[in-house]
Order: sequence, then structure tokens, then C-alpha cells
Amino acid sequence: MMGWAIFILWAAYLLDLIIGDPRWLPHPVIGMGNGIKRLEKIIRKYVSRPAKLKQAGILFPVLIVGGAYLITWAVLRGLYLIHPWLATGVEIFLIATTIATKGLKDAGMEVYSHLNRGDLPAARLSLGMIVGRDTAHLDEPEIVRGTVETVAENIVDAIVSPLFFALIGGAPLAMAYRAVNTLDSMVGYKNDKYINLGWASARLDDIANFIPARITALLLVVSSWIMRLDYKKSYRTIRHDARLHPSPNSGFPESAVAGALGIRLGGENVYHGVVSFRAYMGEFSRPMTKGDIQSTVRLMLMASLLFLMVCTLALWMMGGTLWS
Repeated sequence: MMGWAIFILWAAYLLDLIIGDPRWLPHPVIGMGNGIKRLEKIIRKYVSRPAKLKQAGILFPVLIVGGAYLITWAVLRGLYLIHPWLATGVEIFLIATTIATKGLKDAGMEVYSHLNRGDLPAARLSLGMIVGRDTAHLDEPEIVRGTVETVAENIVDAIVSPLFFALIGGAPLAMAYRAVNTLDSMVGYKNDKYINLGWASARLDDIANFIPARITALLLVVSSWIMRLDYKKSYRTIRHDARLHPSPNSGFPESAVAGALGIRLGGENVYHGVVSFRAYMGEFSRPMTKGDIQSTVRLMLMASLLFLMVCTLALWMMGGTLWS
């Protein structure tokens, strides 16, 4: 039923928003991570040539993503045979584990809280837990930049993308997306170790996030309008700067936030002592302040609620659930 699907999506979102990912609860991503490590170990045991590693890299999406979908589908089908309410509860829980609204909000606000107390070392440490760049010597504006970029970028893969795939295919497809994202975070690097083995995983992640990233950008423009921020500049910045980002998707939410807040993201980052320059998003009009973290978190929450409304409208227009 249409109302049932809407109930499942909203319940999953609210469950994550309220409890997040408690450490005492088993999380499917842990199982995915273990599976990825085992598969990599097996592949590297039998394959060493670059060309063969590239071919073997296709096994990650096939086995890990396909396995995540099939296992979730089979579990839910079995539970529905026992009792529909049991299956519904598990489906809500599984979709909730693919979303990270609370985790993203808490991570951003933890950095903000440290900055609000003037504790730069603690703020650097908290930022270092959520970014790959070196944070040991960052000043406050650079700490803010790193936090804003991370929160903005992750609106896509932590919220909109899992909800997008849950809308289309319920928990099985949402879990398959989370497997895609986990693969990218573990093997989708363009370094010597994973340039061949992880290429298929990285490419699949780009494809999976392509539409959600652009939806997110539009949601952030609307959110900017609702929050009385500069929505016109947000839209202009997306059009001008989004494709300058090295990622085909990350530039869209980052440029939307930069324009809305009237700040400039991007610039020099240091990774393991090596300086890397990332294209600027937005125009420099003022130094960034800790309040920009709060504003980004609010934009994230508004955009996520708007997308849930879009999902509700889509289900209503279809006259029923999009998955069975």
C-alpha cells in the first residue's frame, strides 16, 4: 500500500534522526566491510598483474553489492512469511542503517562546540575523525571550511542517495547502495594500491550518486530560500562552480552551500604532508566563522525533510508503493 511505503520511509528517517547508529546495535556496514576485506585478500592472493587486477575489480560490485541486495531481499521475504509486522520493523531498521542524518549532524556540531569554547586542538581532532586531510595545524577558518565541506558533500551519500534508492526499491536497494558507498570508501582510491582493483567500485559510486547529487543541489537551493539565505547565489554558484570539483558529484552540494552562505570553499588541503589544491566553490566575500557550521547543518536538515516530502509526493502520484 502507498501509505505503508510512506510510513516505512518516514519511520526509517526518524529512527536514524533519533538514535543514529548506537554502537551496541549490529550494523550491516561492518559485515560489508569484513566481506570486502576477505574478497580483497582472496583476489590479491591469486592476481597481481595490473590488467588482471582491473578485471578482478569487477568482482567487488558483483559480489558485495549484489550480495547485499539478495541477502536483504531474502531476509525480508522470509520475515514476511512469519509476520508482516516483523518484516516491516526490520525493513525500517535496515533502511535507517543506510541513513546517517544524526551522525552527520553530530559530527558537524561537535566541531562547532569545540570552536565555540575556543578549544582549537579538540576541534582539529574532531575534524580529523571525519576528513582525510591533515588537521593538526589548521586555524579556525580552515577548520570551519573542512567541516562545512564534509557536511555539505555527505548530504548526498549519507541522506539523499539512500532515501532515493529506498524509494525505488525499498531496503534491498538501499542496502545495495550502502554497499556501493562502503566499497568506494574502502577500495575506491586513485592511489598505487587501488587504482586498478578499485576502479569499478569508484565508477559505480559516481554513477549511483549522479542523480541524487543533482537533486540535493536543487533541494539546497529551495532550503536556502526557505531559510532566507541567498538562494539566487546558491543556484548561480552551482551552475558556475559545481563541475570544477574533481568529483563528478561532490561539487553540487558544496557549491550550493557556498553560494547560499556567501562563502568560498575549496583551496589548499594537505594529505599526509602533500599539498593538494581543490578548485574554489563560491566567491570570497568574508572569512568563514563557526556559525557557518550551524547554518550548513540546518541546510542539511531542511534539505533532507524536503526530500522526504518529495518521496511522499512521488509515492502518492504513483498510487502505490514503488517496490513489492
